[in-house]
Amino acid sequence: MPVTPLPFEEALLWQYITSKFQGQLTSIHGPAHWKRVRRNGLLLATKTGADPVVVRLFSVFHDSRRTNDGWDHGHGGRGAEFATQLRKEWLANISDDQFELLHYACTWHTDGHHHDDPTIGTCWDADRLDLGRVSIIPSAEFMSTAFAKEMADVGSIQPFLPHNDWEMD
Repeated sequence: MPVTPLPFEEALLWQYITSKFQGQLTSIHGPAHWKRVRRNGLLLATKTGADPVVVRLFSVFHDSRRTNDGWDHGHGGRGAEFATQLRKEWLANISDDQFELLHYACTWHTDGHHHDDPTIGTCWDADRLDLGRVSIIPSAEFMSTAFAKEMADVGSIQPFLPHNDWEMD
């Protein structure tokens, strides 16, 4: 199956955003977390119908403007605004609809509870499925998509991971 090229330079965008991250690179909300959110989201998207471009962008922007690892009110909105600042230079080739989904998903990822849109729900679930990093077991009660609920009920994403694990080159 041919791979559709992304409408942005993913590896370069990750490098740029990581270079602008205000926290420690080892932060529980830093780049290692973003990569797991990316992996989780792409796996979920195989069954949810989510837009994988938005999922990839959400993973890197959603916590990119955190200022600390504690309660950081408004960090999702700041991540969304960072995406807005980078729109012309880095994200010019994504559609307005994709950008609106990204902006909403980032802004509300800690305040939104569930969402019926498969892309927004997948983004939020991808983040919530990584709560184990802070010793919280993800609960199906807080998931938006059926596939994420199934993973939470099993208690681990590991049985669902394919061999390639969607790592970036």
